[in-house]
Amino acid sequence: MQTLFEWDFHDNSGGMVDDALVYNLSEFGPGIEDTEFIEETVHGVVKKQKILDEVIEKAAPDWPIDKIAAVDRNVLRLGLYELLFGDREHVPPKVAINEAIELAKSFGGENSGRFINGVLGAIYKEMGEPGKDDQPKKKKKQEVPYEEMPVEKKAGAIVYALQEGTLHFAMVHDVFGYWTLTKGGIDDNEDEIAGVQREVKEEIGLDVEVREKIGENEYIAHHPEKGPIRKQVHYFLTEAPYKKLSLDKESGGLDDAQWFPVEAIADLTMYDDVTKLLAESITKLTQE
Repeated sequence: MQTLFEWDFHDNSGGMVDDALVYNLSEFGPGIEDTEFIEETVHGVVKKQKILDEVIEKAAPDWPIDKIAAVDRNVLRLGLYELLFGDREHVPPKVAINEAIELAKSFGGENSGRFINGVLGAIYKEMGEPGKDDQPKKKKKQEVPYEEMPVEKKAGAIVYALQEGTLHFAMVHDVFGYWTLTKGGIDDNEDEIAGVQREVKEEIGLDVEVREKIGENEYIAHHPEKGPIRKQVHYFLTEAPYKKLSLDKESGGLDDAQWFPVEAIADLTMYDDVTKLLAESITKLTQE
């Protein structure tokens, strides 16, 4: 973390990373045997910086990357790199998150630990909580009663179209390497159906007709100022004309959008909750 902080302080100059790393290992790391792991992790974060920053900004849209405190920013990069690209047998996802939180508590500000927990926890949820059953869950103390937490809504869409008699689904590809559903935040005074139609139009350029609500999930995220927030995602089955998708270049964390025929869906790498929603949608549509 010290090396990444120095690298960031010097405007992400790649040329000084190795010098800083050598110095910090000699200064702070006598007796550390696994220096190879440290070197690989530092170089991995530097190499993947752009992707990591895109994911962070998508998970914390109220906090542009350059507005996040330097310590928090680099703890997030480090924890997120281990979460997304690390060896899960060497560093399980929960361990990566917990270590990042402890770093933030030790070197960051008063609310840094909660902020890191909120961002990485939200991303972990989006990933489908890999390894969540590997060890017993510890009951977490909540400072705010659940029913008193503010609620932020998101809308997601299972978008389908018929092309030459074949059922197709519109999917977006994220920087985690997964094909997933288009979704985004709903404004405070916005109807859920209007919100999902707007999000699909903005993200992939389609006008959709909402058929029915097909599912929802909820998780708790921490905002450094607002505290714990209940994030609710409402999913709708929607129909669209079959035409070329236009991915919004400002959609941080997404790098592709494509139509897939129904028979190709099973071969895609997807999150568990997305797989279940698509399976339910396919069943409904093929039984009609």
